[in-house]
Amino acid sequence: MNTIPFTRKLMGALALGTSLFVAACELPPQESEQNGYRGTGMDQIRSPERVDTLQALNQIPEPQPEAPKDGPPVSQIYQNVKVLGHLSEGEFLRIMTAITEWVMPEQGCGGCHSDNLADDSMYTKVVARRMLQMTQDINAKWANHVAPAGVTCYTCHRGQQVPQYVWFQDPGPSTPAYMGNRNGQNAPAASVAYATLPYDPFSTLLNDPSKIRVQGTATLPTQLASAGKPIQDAEMTYALMTHMSKGLGVNCTFCHNSRAFSSWEQSPPQRTTAWYGLRMVADLNHAYLEPLKPVYPDNRLGPTGDAAKANCATCHQGVNKPLYGVSMLKDYLAELSAKK
Repeated sequence: MNTIPFTRKLMGALALGTSLFVAACELPPQESEQNGYRGTGMDQIRSPERVDTLQALNQIPEPQPEAPKDGPPVSQIYQNVKVLGHLSEGEFLRIMTAITEWVMPEQGCGGCHSDNLADDSMYTKVVARRMLQMTQDINAKWANHVAPAGVTCYTCHRGQQVPQYVWFQDPGPSTPAYMGNRNGQNAPAASVAYATLPYDPFSTLLNDPSKIRVQGTATLPTQLASAGKPIQDAEMTYALMTHMSKGLGVNCTFCHNSRAFSSWEQSPPQRTTAWYGLRMVADLNHAYLEPLKPVYPDNRLGPTGDAAKANCATCHQGVNKPLYGVSMLKDYLAELSAKK
């Protein structure tokens, strides 16, 4: 048997397969936009295909028709209206219709209400009431992050009862580390874009954003016990930054000047906005989301028994301004702004 022709055919097939594999791994043409001084490498890179997908996912529903504002407050008409009782009946029914569309389009009113509308026995109604209070609080207290667009229930929910992007405490990999404490590393997770960085930066840094840092506050090893662990802190911070980059669809130079990452004076204004955002998320988790744990049934809790919490992706969902900065709040100011 002459093996030469067979070998040539085999080599040719392998070469073709390799070329197809490499071609399949190549990125489509990218677009770049300079957002800093020339020479600093401050550019945002975008894939046109990804932009088209995101635009389709960030369309907003049409606002509900205007409702009459006259008449007695709805708290005098219906029982047990604890948050929106200052509205007229028309305004109240309008926002209830909108919330159904934003959060429970399939379940309808029955997703939160029994036949007795005043009854609080359904946990979803208790949660919805608290989320309305949270939305009003965000629009009143956290304008440094959410203004001028503000937020509505749709900002996070997008037609789903549970927002697509929430987080629970991660119990970690089931396989033990063979050598010491790996500090959460080398256990690739979607939360950090499958990097080798610590897989759960949220439990630490979204619980206390003051721990976000790269440079240590001490120099001598004997001081590290009280001043923190600079290398481990930096790794955890980079893990959170990776999440933020993916959640907002931007790279590092959206918030940082690449010639001086740590300098606030040389950073774009987006870094200040992000600073407020991280503290807003921590505040919302502490004040609103974590305390709901006793309200939820077991199937709504995470693998370690905690309640769902928010991170950057919960609202942003791949774009640097949720819903590309289009304001839905302007159509629902009476309902979702803080009560005067």
